[in-house]
Amino acid sequence: MPRLITPALITPALIAFALAAAAVVAAPAHAADPFTDAVQAAYAPYRVALFRTNSQAQAESEQAVAQARKAWAAVVERFGRQPPAPYDRDARFAASLAEVDAAYEAAARQVGQRQLAEAHETLEAVRDVLAALRHRSQVIVYSDHMNAYHAEMEHLLGEAPKLLAQPQGAMELLARTGALDYLAGRLESEAPETLRADREFAPLVAAVRRSVAALKAALVAGDGAAAQAALGQIKKPYSQLFLKFG
Repeated sequence: MPRLITPALITPALIAFALAAAAVVAAPAHAADPFTDAVQAAYAPYRVALFRTNSQAQAESEQAVAQARKAWAAVVERFGRQPPAPYDRDARFAASLAEVDAAYEAAARQVGQRQLAEAHETLEAVRDVLAALRHRSQVIVYSDHMNAYHAEMEHLLGEAPKLLAQPQGAMELLARTGALDYLAGRLESEAPETLRADREFAPLVAAVRRSVAALKAALVAGDGAAAQAALGQIKKPYSQLFLKFG
């Protein structure tokens, strides 16, 4: 699974800001059932753990993973025996919680062995398990729109070098950019009111949309150099939006 964000894109100040903001925006910004809200609140330290393990900061990674595990343990303690509706109809609910537990345990072990890259990949699985858990109960949160954008973004960035080297590849890349543009629009249109009310949200999501628009404009103009430059600017605005609101 591709890595989410390179360490250079995230500053210590931005991480500290995101953690401070999480207490304000995480829980009320998402779903109406208590389990989903608790999971989304625990998602803030999880995101920081992703960033830290994607760096060479050993001590910070240990601390971040420990904080994420602690937040998740509180969720399991509260809901592990009796999930609320609509999750009470999910036969795989307990198994999914166990999968997340196992991922955190493995990641903590890998960090302890200074295998930060491996720990990062292990932690990526947490996002997928939680997304599948929600999907089975037909629960949608803002993180799902962030995940959809991320998946298409990584696919586009992975294919771009090969496509730009082909005679008609720019046209296919333009089509894929259209899909990314649609998903960028969803990041704005599907945001709950609590996120829209946050003064930091609009500039961050606007930056994502501008980055996609710049790539689209370069491809339409047939400007290969501008397209390459725009591709290099796709991840950073998404990274900043994800860290606070993902």
